Amino acid sequence: MESQRCKGARDLLPEDMQRFRQVEDTFRNSCINWGYREIKTPTLEYIHLFTASGTLTPAMLGRVYSFLDWDGWGGERVVLRPDGTIPAARLYSENLAGQKIARLYYITNVFAFEETGKENREKWQCGVELLGDCDRTSDAELISLALEVLKSLGIAKAELKLSHAGILKALIGELKLSAATRDALLDEILEGNWQALTGINNSNKAVAGAISTLMNLKGKSSGFLANLKALPSISLNVKKEIGRFAAITELLDTLGCRYAIDFTSIRGFEYYTGLCFKVIANGKKICSGGRYDNLVSLVGGADIPACGFAFYLDETCAMVKPWSRQKAEKTVLIKTAKKSAPFIATAFQIAGALRQAGLIAELDFCGSQLEARWSVTVLDRAQAFIVKDMAKGTQNKVTTVNEVIGIMGGFGKIGK
Repeated sequence: MESQRCKGARDLLPEDMQRFRQVEDTFRNSCINWGYREIKTPTLEYIHLFTASGTLTPAMLGRVYSFLDWDGWGGERVVLRPDGTIPAARLYSENLAGQKIARLYYITNVFAFEETGKENREKWQCGVELLGDCDRTSDAELISLALEVLKSLGIAKAELKLSHAGILKALIGELKLSAATRDALLDEILEGNWQALTGINNSNKAVAGAISTLMNLKGKSSGFLANLKALPSISLNVKKEIGRFAAITELLDTLGCRYAIDFTSIRGFEYYTGLCFKVIANGKKICSGGRYDNLVSLVGGADIPACGFAFYLDETCAMVKPWSRQKAEKTVLIKTAKKSAPFIATAFQIAGALRQAGLIAELDFCGSQLEARWSVTVLDRAQAFIVKDMAKGTQNKVTTVNEVIGIMGGFGKIGK
C-alpha cells in the first residue's frame, strides 16, 4: 500500500516511544534535581523574532515553514518554530524578567524544511536555559548537567568539544572588513565553511596568524590560551575574550571534566557570544549549546546574560538501551479461568490493586504484547488466584490480593 504519510514526517512506534520517554524522563528528572522549572512555548512564533536574532540568515530562510497570518487587511508572517531557545528567551522577557535568575527547561518539537523529504522535517529537542548570570560557574553548571544526563542514559563514550564565539567574533572585528565582506564571511562560517577565514585578504598579519592558529587548534590546550593572550599583537578586546574562555576551561579542569578545544567544531553560532560546546557520540552530534548574552535584548527584552543547551532526541534516542527488562520485572498479566462477568470483575479489581501497589497490570483476555515476569489467573468467584513467576518457572495458589502483592514484593523494590 502506498504511504499516506506526509513527506519528511514519520510515525513513532511503541518501541520508538519507549526510547523517547526514557530520554525525556531522564532529562526531566535531572533538570528538576538541579532546580530547573519546565516551560512550554507556542508552536507558532512571529518570524521577526528569528530574523532579529540572526538565527535565520538569508541561506536559512528557505528552510523554515512560514506563512502570512492573515487578518483580512494585513498580517504578520509567522513561522513554525525552527529553534527552541529564541521562544524561551521571548517567554522570559515577557513573563519572568523580574526574576534575578531563571532556570528553565523544555521538551519541544522544531521544524525545518528539507526539499527531498528524506530527512525528518519535525524534530524534538530537550533544552535548558539559565538566564540572569554571566559568571563562568553557569557555563560549568550547564556542561555538568548535560554530562549527568548522558551518564544517566548510559551513553558513556561521548566527546565534549569546546569553542568560543566571542574570540572568533572579536578577531573578525580586528580584520577591519567592510560591512558587506564581514556579513558574507559570517554567513559562510555559520554554514560551516571555516576555510572562508583563511581566504580573507588582510594586511593585519598578526590577527590572520591568530585566526589560523585557532583554526588548527585541536585537543586539550587550555594552557595555549594563556600563551595566546600574552601576545603583544593581540588587542585588549581579543585578550578579554581569550581570558574568559581560559577561565572556563580552568574551572572545568578543576571539576575533572574531560574536553577537547576545537574552534571549527561549532557551526550556526549566530547568537552566541561566548562559550560554545557540543557533545559527539558514535559520530553524531547529540547535544550543543553555549552562551548568548545578547539574545534576550534582541527579542525585545532587557540586556540579560544567558546560556543554555539542547539535546537532539532523534540522535539521542537511537543510542539508548531501553529499560524494558526493568519494566518487565514490574509487569503482571491478569487472566481468568472463565470469561463470565464475575470472573472478569474480579480480574479488574485485582488489576487495580496491583497498579496501586506500583505494578503494571495488563488485562490479558485476548493476548498480550508486553514482556512480563508475572501472571495472575483468577480461578473462581471466591478469589482464588494462581500467581506464576515466569522468570523462575514457579507458581503459588493464594486467596487474597495482599498475598499476590506479597509474592511479587520478594524480588526487589516494588512500586519504585
